[in-house]
Amino acid sequence: MELRRRSTSSGWDGIGGVGSRLRPSAVLVLWLVLAPVSFCAGRGMRDSDDNEGLAAERILASTSNTSDLGPYGLDGLPEGYWPADVAPELSEDDQSRFFDLLETRTRRHLRELKANKPSTESLQQDDDTIVKLENAPIKRSKSVDSAVLGKYSIWRKENENDNIDSTIRLMRDQIIAARVFLDIANMKNKVDLLQELLTRLKESQRALGDASADADLPHSASEKIRAMGQVLSKAKEQLYDCKLVSQKLRAMLQSADVQVRSFKKQSTFLSQLAAKTIPNGIHCLSMRLTIDYYLLPPEKRKFPRSENLENPKLYHYALFSDNVLAASVVVNSAVMNAKDPSKHVFHLVSDKLNFGAMNMWFLLNPPGEATIHVENVDEFKWLNSSYCPVLRQLESASMKEYYFKADHPNTLAAGSSNLKYRNPKYLSMLNHLRFYLPEVYPKLDKILFLDDDIVVKKDLTGLWEVDLHGKVNGAVETCGESFHRFDKYLNFSNPHISKNFDPNACGWAYGMNMFDLKEWKRKDITGIYHKWQNMNEDRALWKLGTLPPGLITFYNLTHPLNKSWHVLGLGYSPSIDKAEIENAAVVHYNGNMKPWLEIAMTKYRSYWTKYIKYDHPYLQTCNLVIE
Repeated sequence: MELRRRSTSSGWDGIGGVGSRLRPSAVLVLWLVLAPVSFCAGRGMRDSDDNEGLAAERILASTSNTSDLGPYGLDGLPEGYWPADVAPELSEDDQSRFFDLLETRTRRHLRELKANKPSTESLQQDDDTIVKLENAPIKRSKSVDSAVLGKYSIWRKENENDNIDSTIRLMRDQIIAARVFLDIANMKNKVDLLQELLTRLKESQRALGDASADADLPHSASEKIRAMGQVLSKAKEQLYDCKLVSQKLRAMLQSADVQVRSFKKQSTFLSQLAAKTIPNGIHCLSMRLTIDYYLLPPEKRKFPRSENLENPKLYHYALFSDNVLAASVVVNSAVMNAKDPSKHVFHLVSDKLNFGAMNMWFLLNPPGEATIHVENVDEFKWLNSSYCPVLRQLESASMKEYYFKADHPNTLAAGSSNLKYRNPKYLSMLNHLRFYLPEVYPKLDKILFLDDDIVVKKDLTGLWEVDLHGKVNGAVETCGESFHRFDKYLNFSNPHISKNFDPNACGWAYGMNMFDLKEWKRKDITGIYHKWQNMNEDRALWKLGTLPPGLITFYNLTHPLNKSWHVLGLGYSPSIDKAEIENAAVVHYNGNMKPWLEIAMTKYRSYWTKYIKYDHPYLQTCNLVIE
């Protein structure tokens, strides 16, 4: 107030041109100057009456242009704004009080305007934004005729990447949207729209059918897409409710999740069931070979070069299998990639059902200069239940009940969890013979153990030169940051396991293992295996299989090999790097999707089939052909 009063006493008389007294006309002119200036200043002032000095400075510094005041002119002031007691002639004290009152009321009026106008503008902006957002998908829907198929979606903007099956993706999106609006239309009793949506939905579903690519769609698909786009736009205008749509989509997502889980369990169950089966062609091959073998005279059933079987200076392989075709691929691939096949010796062991077939196949198809020998596991008289714990357990009543009990699971979920461990291979001693290698080959120093679901791609003689540093087992480790570690295979809630093993210890793979049989005997590996196998009679330490007892038996006795020696996963993983496969010495089809089964992954099958002669008379007779 000090600044204003000093100005009033020194210079206000110049405004009216009549000395020290203000005329009403001067007051009017002064008001016309102060009103807009006060408004401009008020937008930057605090909403407090303590800023009077600052307001006065802004008033004195402002211009006197009073044209085009709009709502802030005299006509825009509320009724009763002027003091009723203002007289045409005012004293200096009255002038001071008048300006005080004028400034106070002006400021109050501006505060009211400031409080009301911005909120209205904000609301208007929000409404405009909402309308634009709601209209965007409607415009996309109406313009589907001219849009590129595959980029239309009432829910989201599709990726701009070209996709040869974009039409199918578009139709599926439309079907999902139609289902959502069907439920909402039914809730809101929109009968006509409901019927129209239902009709278009059926048309789109019929057009889509079982198509998995755009090329499978009928020519009428584009017409169905346009019709569906129009009805979806109509539904959007009448039914769209963000909350309801979110609820419906969430419900559909949960339902789809339940279905996916159910299908996944069913797929697991069926794949495990398929993995247990032997294809008719391989069964036929085994039967025909067996018949022909026992028709041979005894003198023609022998393999040449039997003197190499116990020569420790040669490269010896152990292969235990009941699958003739699979065993042939292992031997053929190893021989074809060997630098000097004459130094390689293959020791095959089969069961009595396939012993004749295995012999006959390699008698008819000898592995070049390599040495081969086939034995029958049932003729190992030392391998009996009094010596072998697992054989005793397999013959026990509890194990037979576990495998053959009548009260089978009633659901796929319950069955799939146990079916894996009821694979017939766990009942065969061929699977457990790997723990008795020194007994089977007592005069050998080293032997390379191979599974029958592998393919050799390079010469393997370098493995005999690897220094195992006093360890017994040379194997490729399979652990990552948090998987394929001991806690995946062993029951660490059991004190026998938790006290003796590290749950984070790295797992390794069977399938290609270099065993030092001298160290094996020195450390009594078979005795260690027997100890733990006896402790697991009730399957409290691990479930069935040979990898868990292998991890225990060779704990701290396994030397990690370079991963390029042995690449795994071709029987279950579709994402193995092709460069890894090409650089691998051995590729392993571990998993359910064996290369001889129909469920095998096509992208990996060629690595296996290249070592089979499909023009062989036995294969053609049994209809074993390249698929």
